[in-house]
Amino acid sequence: MFDPSYSRQCACQEAVLDDDGSPILLANGRPKKRKIGATCPKLEQKGHGTWYFYFELEAGEGGTRQRVRRGGFAKKDDAKKKAEEIYLQATGGADVMSKTTVGEDLHAWLKRKRNLARTTRHGYEEHIKLYLEPHLGHIKRRDLKLRHIEAMYDAIERENAERLLHHAKVVELELKRDAAHTAWVRAAGKQQERREARRAYLKANAALREGRMGKRKITSAATLHRINATLSSFLNNGIKRQEYATNLASLIELPPIKRPKPLVWTPERVEEWKRTGVKPGPVMVWTAEQTGAFLDFVRDDRLYAMWHTFTFIGPRRGEVAALPWTEVSTTALTLRISAQIVEVAYRLYGEAPKADSVRMNTLTEESGRVLTAWRIQQDQEREQWAEVEAWQESGCVFTQENGAPLHPDWISRRFQRLVELSGLPPVRLHDLRHISATLSLLAKNDIKTVQERLGHSSRQITSDTYTSVLPELMRAEAESTLAVVPRNVPYQEQQRLKVPEEAFRDDVAVLYVHGSRYTGGKWSVGAKLRHDGDVLGEIRAVSKGPDQTSDAAIKWISEHCASNSYEVLRVEDHSNQYSEEQRPYFALLRFFIARPAGRDVENFVRPQRPEQDASHQIEAPERGRSVPEDDPNESLRPAA
Repeated sequence: MFDPSYSRQCACQEAVLDDDGSPILLANGRPKKRKIGATCPKLEQKGHGTWYFYFELEAGEGGTRQRVRRGGFAKKDDAKKKAEEIYLQATGGADVMSKTTVGEDLHAWLKRKRNLARTTRHGYEEHIKLYLEPHLGHIKRRDLKLRHIEAMYDAIERENAERLLHHAKVVELELKRDAAHTAWVRAAGKQQERREARRAYLKANAALREGRMGKRKITSAATLHRINATLSSFLNNGIKRQEYATNLASLIELPPIKRPKPLVWTPERVEEWKRTGVKPGPVMVWTAEQTGAFLDFVRDDRLYAMWHTFTFIGPRRGEVAALPWTEVSTTALTLRISAQIVEVAYRLYGEAPKADSVRMNTLTEESGRVLTAWRIQQDQEREQWAEVEAWQESGCVFTQENGAPLHPDWISRRFQRLVELSGLPPVRLHDLRHISATLSLLAKNDIKTVQERLGHSSRQITSDTYTSVLPELMRAEAESTLAVVPRNVPYQEQQRLKVPEEAFRDDVAVLYVHGSRYTGGKWSVGAKLRHDGDVLGEIRAVSKGPDQTSDAAIKWISEHCASNSYEVLRVEDHSNQYSEEQRPYFALLRFFIARPAGRDVENFVRPQRPEQDASHQIEAPERGRSVPEDDPNESLRPAA
């Protein structure tokens, strides 16, 4: 039963007397004093003293008495409100009697969590050491309030502002050091001038070293959310143990996390990067051509097989560093991810990955040949190092020359160096997972297949995080959307279109439709299987430019497919292959057509890229070629 008692007390003191009525003296000769408390005669005066309350809780273990006492309230109403609050907390299961601090509870909680992954434990320890304990550790468990947690995040924001100023100061000192070094290098003339320039450089360098002392990273929004998640986990555990009543961390509003959107290195972005040296975004993705150029550049690198695996399988660096030969079969063409190496303070630990990350990947024949060649090379290195008894048998697929495992951080630094030497725009090692996922989507693989290969727990993570949209996909999507909208562009059929059976490969045919302008705004449009092949059909159209001519071509092919139960899978506009002065007079489209064989459109085998198959080569006229005026068949001739 809740029946609190209230009283008013003060801090007034009086001398302690002995039995004779004389004051008791301390060792320093001063009289010993005691608080008068509730018997102070001044309590009748308004504003003198403060209010206190106490109430009894249910008896504890062994029948021990539990009395809650609190005081220091200016008004009795404040004391009543606090008494009710504490009573509700007690009935809700909170331990309102404990004098344990939040810091003590945090360390006890972390000690109890014995099944944490090493990286997760390291993260919890950092959050407690750097943030939670300094700001909340001194507060008693029973006194923890929402305002204390909000004050912690306010303090972190103030620290961030100070760190930003510190970072700016360091940048300024670096510029001064570099300027002093340049002046020293360029100093000419008398030796005294060079000495003075050197002293100025040494002074600037010393100032920079001093300015860097105490430099700390900015606490990002993502880190704030992770800190709050740690605190939330701690409080939820405390609620289960009846130590805390409410998860106050769940009431905190933090700034949103801005996930960086992967950007593709388009020609325009590459040109801007070459000019300024600035990346357009933190996460960048190579195109298929740039990825191929990198693989060609590193073909002679000792660890070419590892870069090849990163590109086409998309594992994490810790998974690659821990990959054993027992999980790789170059005959069955399989690779199983079942282990990983994690780095904590640059020390390496072997751990099993999460359940969703344990996966079996299928290798291509090329990947099998690459890994077989690498195994032969590793066997040769084993023989060489065994002669000097220096070989370390780690069993890992990718190792140092003496067989020792690779450090994940070394792999990242080695990749960064190779990218710099290649002259390609910069990407991070982890961005190869973005690239691998994006190239797989470009090849029309299902998002579920990509998710399982990367080892994600859901399709949403794969879609949101690792699928940048390449220009090829965007162009194909745009052209395909255009193809399904009929346009009223009149044309006259000069030669009926006939698609031969041999044009279909796996029920998919590729048509190249060329258009050229001649007198009177008239256009001649013809379809072929290859640029130097026979004309399969031809139409004439009257249009104002290449765009309307393309509309006429799309309408023609779409109507032909509809009448023959074919389906237009995709349309690609390649008119930009002509020079700017030729584009008003030429148009070039590529159609992917499927015949009705019950084939799944989403999983059709994509024809080879033009650069891989000469029979599908698209060639625009030479830049010096004259524009046709009166020859309607000019557009159907092969390029010179």
